[in-house]
Amino acid sequence: MALNASRITGLALASLTLAACAITDSNQLGITNPNTPTVASASADAQALQLQATGLLRQLRNGRSGTIFDMGRFGREMYIYTPQEGRNTSHYLEGIRGANKLDPSGFAVGEWATQYGNLRDVFNFKNSVAGSASLTAAQKSAATGFAKTIEGLELLYVISTRDTLGAVVEIKQNASDIAAFVSRDSVYKYILATLNDGNTALAAGGSAFPFTLHSGFTGYSTPTTFSKFNRAIAARAAAYYATSGGGSAAWQTALTALSASYLNTAATSRTELDAGPVHPYSGSTGDAGNPFFGSSADLYLHPSTETDAPLKGDGTKDNRYLAKVKTKTTRSPPAGVTGVASSIGYVGDASISASVPIIRNEELMLLRAEALLATGDKAGAIAMINSVRVNSGGLAASTLTTGSTDTAVLDEILLQKRYSLLLEGTRWIDMRRYGRLSTLPLDNASHFVAKVMPIPQAECLVRVGKPAPFAGPGC
Repeated sequence: MALNASRITGLALASLTLAACAITDSNQLGITNPNTPTVASASADAQALQLQATGLLRQLRNGRSGTIFDMGRFGREMYIYTPQEGRNTSHYLEGIRGANKLDPSGFAVGEWATQYGNLRDVFNFKNSVAGSASLTAAQKSAATGFAKTIEGLELLYVISTRDTLGAVVEIKQNASDIAAFVSRDSVYKYILATLNDGNTALAAGGSAFPFTLHSGFTGYSTPTTFSKFNRAIAARAAAYYATSGGGSAAWQTALTALSASYLNTAATSRTELDAGPVHPYSGSTGDAGNPFFGSSADLYLHPSTETDAPLKGDGTKDNRYLAKVKTKTTRSPPAGVTGVASSIGYVGDASISASVPIIRNEELMLLRAEALLATGDKAGAIAMINSVRVNSGGLAASTLTTGSTDTAVLDEILLQKRYSLLLEGTRWIDMRRYGRLSTLPLDNASHFVAKVMPIPQAECLVRVGKPAPFAGPGC
């Protein structure tokens, strides 16, 4: 992953160099270079706007698998046991051996280069929209709301993995200019403000976008319905902020956002529980295949997924476990890597064209349970828990009552999130949010549970000698 970050940085610098040469050549020859399109040229081309929008969604999808796989390893949900590449395991569990620290030049530095690459594209997209002479005011508003929603989501992936290290929120006009780091609190405030601005823009966006969204947004493909997706992301961001300093005000923000999202608290069927936009995949030439399918031979679930699974009244395991977990040939970590053997895998790796959710109604239901508990509505939180237990897990209602402790109710919420959202990139973040990283299993004395992902070395190197806040934290 560090190599990927360096490669992207190098490509960015190369692009700047080539663009400078192209500008010089075109000035001398009086022609434009079609291989170096500008924001101005994109603004004048409706098809270019479609390509830009498609590119934003594709880049968002490109980062999803890394998020799931990284969070899955940190949260002790899964491992990638590649026989010939032990670093896919050791870099997440041991880091720099003996130091309880992740290697900033190693594999576990994702959720950075891909996200900031897309944030640069969002910046250019917004400029294209603002400079367009062919778009109506409503179309500009719709397109801006779309872009700000993607911006907020990408930054949420960044800050939820860096946490106390903070992040960069400003994209400079000149890509070679270095922007400052800001605090975690400032990042969350920026994300929520950006999502709110995007939602306001969507409300003024008319009946249709000036481009077409892919099939994963069926049901959420107009400014009005896409707004519900925006609010779902805002609810997640507000909940994360609430446990990171935002407090009661952020919990109220989460509840308000949930009420405007596609949350369906009465969901009983799998279709209703799974409602929400998805990333589509296929085996078609030029498209990407499902990331779980691509790692099917090497992806193993942590054994505790089986031993901790809740049991139904008849003694069989929770329906979510039965639907998501399969038996595989037992595999141990690669030679020279400490760890634990596993014989269970993930059902979601069976098809190259299986879609991957972005945020489902079931997660929104459990975020609501969190928010209700935090704002004093314990009965409402328990009702939400029981709805998920019964309708998703096939379990009996819990024995929780309003006399139960807040800790007991939270324990149950986190258990339901663990199995409802298995390999959806939430468990590690949830354990950190609630100060429970120490409860995650350690398979060997050399292992530790990382609290945050480091700032990639490639990012640190370009900041050497810079004063705060431009110097990379932890570099």
